[in-house]
Parts: sequence; C-alpha cells; structure tokens
Amino acid sequence: MTKKTLEKTIMAGLCAAIIFIGISLFRINLPAVVGKPFIHFGNTFAVVGTLILGGRYGSGAAMIGLGLFDILNGYAATAWLTIIEALVLCLVVAGVFRVVQYRPGQIKKLYLVSAAAGLIKLVTSWMTGIVESMMVGTNFFVAAVNSFLSLPATAINSVATFILVPIVYIALEKTILRRVHLN
Repeated sequence: MTKKTLEKTIMAGLCAAIIFIGISLFRINLPAVVGKPFIHFGNTFAVVGTLILGGRYGSGAAMIGLGLFDILNGYAATAWLTIIEALVLCLVVAGVFRVVQYRPGQIKKLYLVSAAAGLIKLVTSWMTGIVESMMVGTNFFVAAVNSFLSLPATAINSVATFILVPIVYIALEKTILRRVHLN
C-alpha cells in the first residue's frame, strides 16, 4: 500500500465518520407518505468528501457513513437502497466535478456540481421511494405518486447541499486542502 493510498483510506474513514455524525446529530424528522424522511447534513458531507477524495474513495466514505447510519437506526431493511443512492450520488458528483474542470476559487463551478448533486438526489430518492413502497405491496403507479409526495425532505436537503457544499469546500480549500494533496 502506497503512502497516498493509505492517506486516502484514512481520510475516507474520517469522512465516513463525519457523514454518520452529520446525520445522527443534525436531524429533523418530517412526515411523509413513504418512508421516514428527515432533514440532515449527511448528503452535504458526502458531496464534500467526494470533491476532496474523488469518486472511488468519496463514494466508499458515503456508502459506509450513510449505510451504517441506516443499519444502526432502524432502517436496515432499506440500507441497501441508501448505499446504492450514495454510490450514484458520488459518481455523478465526481463526474461533473471532472467535466467542469474546477480550479481553486471557481465558486460558480462548485455551485454547478452542487446543483447536479441536488438533482440526482431528487431522482434517486424518488426511485428509492418507489422501491420501498413496492416492497410492501403497493402497485407501481401508487408507489410513484406516494414517493413523489414524500420528496419535500429531499428537496430541503438538496437546497442545503447546493448552498453549503461550495462554502465548506472553499473554506477547506483555503486551509487544509493546500497542505494535504489527496487528488
């Protein structure tokens, strides 16, 4: 194992812990037709972790942090859906980040990445809601409508991600990221 691989693995573990804490400590439950949605900062930290670590390590951190939260907090039956959502989110974020060719200080490009993260999260949450609803015997049409009606928490989380990711990333970029070259 090279020094860079070890550093990225350690940082991925740290990011997974921060994601887990970001959900555990800062959570507001909301009523919904499907599932038990809540407002949290886990997705924001997952996106920031992906921007710092790249797609492979960032998605690993997100899948562990978000999946572990689900397993330990009564959502074990659908944790596999959360893990798939985290993977898709992080791969899209890493891809968009690469495509926009971000350079330090280009905040508009970070907002573009954050917008992509929010949009993909809305799509994956809607699809997850359909699967969850169908798992309990609901037909597809009703599941699709119910899942759509359960998206307000995801929309709020997406807006928070859109606003916070560039701010947090720029703050990290100006301090920590200049000293630690993980990319």
